[in-house]
Amino acid sequence: MVSVNRIDRETIILVKPNHSASWRQNLWVLAALAVPSLGAGIAFAVAGAWPILPFAGIELAALGSALYWVNWKLEYRHVIRFTESNVVIDKGYFIPKRRWEFLREEAALRVSAETHPWQGPQLSVHDRLSETSVGDFLNREETLELLGLLKQQLDIRTHSSIGIFRA
Repeated sequence: MVSVNRIDRETIILVKPNHSASWRQNLWVLAALAVPSLGAGIAFAVAGAWPILPFAGIELAALGSALYWVNWKLEYRHVIRFTESNVVIDKGYFIPKRRWEFLREEAALRVSAETHPWQGPQLSVHDRLSETSVGDFLNREETLELLGLLKQQLDIRTHSSIGIFRA
């Protein structure tokens, strides 16, 4: 998902993965699956087949852990902030974990061609000293949307073809 917010002379682009279900919705799915699973486990335990009950609990714990891990991974985001003098890119889950700062006049956009028709181009912001990729988790349409937004703010100084960039 790509969203833009313009406040005075500052432009903020928020880039994050598609998040089809919230954590609350995942909990509802887990509860809906827990009722029949634990109900069957309790019924078997009452009938004398008690080893079924711990396996039902382990199954639900594994499913809950997987749902939590996927939900946490989908909270990753890139926040790209353009001011009059700087370009600041923050990356992280919930709060920024890494930060890149570029001077506006030295910052540029690198566009590397996609390796497969379903993928979008690889985008990165760079200056003479450092570089960071942006939007590498987006689908093709969203990557092209991000490319259009970044082109409005930065010059493209490096555009590579597939053959040049492969190592």
